[in-house]
Amino acid sequence: MSQHATNQFRKGLKIEIDKVPYEIVDFQHVSPGKGRAFTRTKVKNMLNGNVTEKTITSGDKVDGANMEQVEMQFLYKDSAGYNFMNQSTFDQVVIQEETLGESKNLLQENLVVQVMYYNDRPLAVELPTFVILKIVETDPAFKGDTVTGGTKPAKLETGATVQVPFHLKEGDMIKVDTREVSYVEKANK
Repeated sequence: MSQHATNQFRKGLKIEIDKVPYEIVDFQHVSPGKGRAFTRTKVKNMLNGNVTEKTITSGDKVDGANMEQVEMQFLYKDSAGYNFMNQSTFDQVVIQEETLGESKNLLQENLVVQVMYYNDRPLAVELPTFVILKIVETDPAFKGDTVTGGTKPAKLETGATVQVPFHLKEGDMIKVDTREVSYVEKANK
């Protein structure tokens, strides 16, 4: 397992402290007038999402987290969970709803995602930044609804709901930003 000294810290680095995987959110090297220098490190617990602060003495080393990122394709959802296929080995894996979080509302069949594993356990699913989805339910536009900047809710084929401009209708394909679950633009069919 790799080790990282405090001078190798960077945002996004995955480390392990007391058998818990963390991602470095932010850090600051501190050199007090007296005593040893240290690094004040803000870390996100990758098991529960909590952000905490850890103080690590400069020169100390922390273990790198045993993380692996695997490209997988979403196949279907059934009573066991969400079924994915490893793109290189073709092995199928079931990932539970709680691991997916809000991402589950943007999954469509055959979508290729990145699955983060920690000690061979699926920990998180990262969607592509943008997906193209169909509007399946939204109110029709009314005369006078052409106010610039006005929006209405639209339900998408995957179950997610986003705010869209008034002129869009059921059947329209739209580009959605998966980070904020927000409308970007109308997509060509």
